[in-house]
Amino acid sequence: MPGVEDAALATGVVLLVVGFAYAAFADLRDREVTDALWQGLGIAGFGLGFVTVMAGGAVPVVVWAAVGALTLEHMFAWDERLGPKLARFADLIELVAYALVIVLVGITLVRVGFGTSGVPPIALAVLVSVVFARILFEVGVLYGGADAKALMIASLLVPIFSNPLLVSGGTATRIVAVFPFSIDLLMNAALLSVTIPIVITIRNVVRGDFSLSRGFTGYRLAVAELPRHYVWVRDSAYPSARDLEHEVETSDEDRALRTRIARELAANGVREVWVTPQIPFLVLMAVGAFAALLAGNLVIDLIQWL
Repeated sequence: MPGVEDAALATGVVLLVVGFAYAAFADLRDREVTDALWQGLGIAGFGLGFVTVMAGGAVPVVVWAAVGALTLEHMFAWDERLGPKLARFADLIELVAYALVIVLVGITLVRVGFGTSGVPPIALAVLVSVVFARILFEVGVLYGGADAKALMIASLLVPIFSNPLLVSGGTATRIVAVFPFSIDLLMNAALLSVTIPIVITIRNVVRGDFSLSRGFTGYRLAVAELPRHYVWVRDSAYPSARDLEHEVETSDEDRALRTRIARELAANGVREVWVTPQIPFLVLMAVGAFAALLAGNLVIDLIQWL
C-alpha cells in the first residue's frame, strides 16, 4: 500500500524535523536532552514502522517488532528496575538481546528473503543503524548517550530516505539510496563539524592567540566566564580538570564543576585559562538531518564533485 507507506514516511519526517529542532535547542542551551523526547519519538517511529510493514504479513511484522523493541530499549532505564542483584547482568542481557535479534534477522533473510514478505528494508536499515550507533558510542566517537540515542531514533522515524527533496538523480543519489538515512545524517554532521576548528582558528588569529600546538582546538577564556560557558578546561594552571570531568554525568554537575574550577583559579590569581568548547553535537546532527532530507549525503556529493 504505497499510499499508507508514503503517509507513514511523511509523518516520520515531520516528527524528525520537529523533534530534532527541539533537541538541538535543548543541547545548545543546556547540553542535555530529556529522555522523554527520545521515548516519545521512538514509540511514534515504532508505530509508524508497523503501518509500513503490516501489509506483508506476519514475518515482516515480527521482524520489525524485534528490531524496533531492540531500538526502544536504549531509551528506557530498564536496568534500574532489575534490583541490585540483577543489575550487574544488564550488559549481558542487552548483549543477548542484540544477538537474538541479529540471528532472527539473519535466519529470516536466509529462509524467507529480503522484501515485502521477508525482512523489510526499513527493519534492516534500523538494525544496521542501531548496531553502528552502539559501536560508535562504545569506542567514544559519539561521546554523549544522547547522540547515540538521536541516531537510533532518526533511524526509527526515517529508516530510508532515497529521494532528497531538492536534489535527485545522479550517481550520488543512487549510492545514497541504499544507505540508512541515519548514516547520511551522521556523515553530514561530521562534514559540518569541520567548520568548528576553522572558526576557532579565525578567532585565535584575530585575537593574536594562535599557536600550532592548540590554536585549532581551543582558545583563551576569562576565569570569571567559566561558569557561563560550556567548555573543558585544558590549561596547565588546572591540570586535574580532565580527571574530574569523568565524574560529571549531568549538565548541573558540569556547571558546578566549572564554578568550582573558576573559584579555585581565581583564588590562585589566575585570570585566563585555555579551554576547548563542548560541542553541541545534536545541533550538528539536526542540521545534518535537514541537509539529508533536502540534498542527501553531502559527503558523497562532495566526493562526486571532486
